[in-house]
Amino acid sequence: MEIKRDDLIASLGGEEAAARLDSESKADALEDFLSSELDKALTSKDPHFPTAAEVEQKIPTRHFRMGVGNLFVAQAPGAKVKMLPPMPDKPTLYDFFALRFGPANHVLQSAALAMKNGLPEEIILACLLHDTAQALLKTDHGYWAAQMYTPYVPEKTAFAIKYHQALRFFADPAYGYEYPDLYRRLFGEDYVPLPHIRADYEMLRNHPWYEAPRLVTVNDYYSFDPNAKVSIDPFREIIGRHFQQPKEGLGNDNSPVAHMWRTIARPDMAL
Repeated sequence: MEIKRDDLIASLGGEEAAARLDSESKADALEDFLSSELDKALTSKDPHFPTAAEVEQKIPTRHFRMGVGNLFVAQAPGAKVKMLPPMPDKPTLYDFFALRFGPANHVLQSAALAMKNGLPEEIILACLLHDTAQALLKTDHGYWAAQMYTPYVPEKTAFAIKYHQALRFFADPAYGYEYPDLYRRLFGEDYVPLPHIRADYEMLRNHPWYEAPRLVTVNDYYSFDPNAKVSIDPFREIIGRHFQQPKEGLGNDNSPVAHMWRTIARPDMAL
């Protein structure tokens, strides 16, 4: 990717601000800038969409696989992963948001939009949590996230998190949800969703809880405002009412999914 120096300097606050940064800070800023530029490429308005075959041909041109979790790779070419701050002995959901999921702007925006739209607390919580498993792995992230949260959240919240994965690929004009151009760029304009996705969609169409994951998709895709100011603070009461924080700490409670939380807490463990 060609980097425009003026754009990079502007992103740092100008020449004077850039000059005050030490080498490590400049490297971090460059990585953040490249990540932002890659995001712009993914949301391009270019009228040409690749075919699924063209998308597949790009696989060996990358230094990472698209499905890898955010914690496990520096996506900018030539960049290095960063040292992670240590987790507390008994980590809470707030600790994971602050130390492993961050900056988490998208899910915070999604939950803020759901709250603004007056949705039930179970759905607001689902919007807050739905993409956090991407720290672990992007592939089938809705299913992974639902598994991570099932022991700790209401059943409908876990249901909404899990099946937003399938409903993303199917438009629903009644809810104002269109098939995203972003998916045409990521998967190809002729992409056909995998059989398990199509099967879950058919199941959901007649399910009494269909609206729960559909509302997550609506408050998911339309929550990418780079200028939004968000924090987890407005959701503390909802988390307190609906998230069953284990007293031992997430990852230490011997639940069926404790290993998933330990993996996110310690992604540098070799074995």
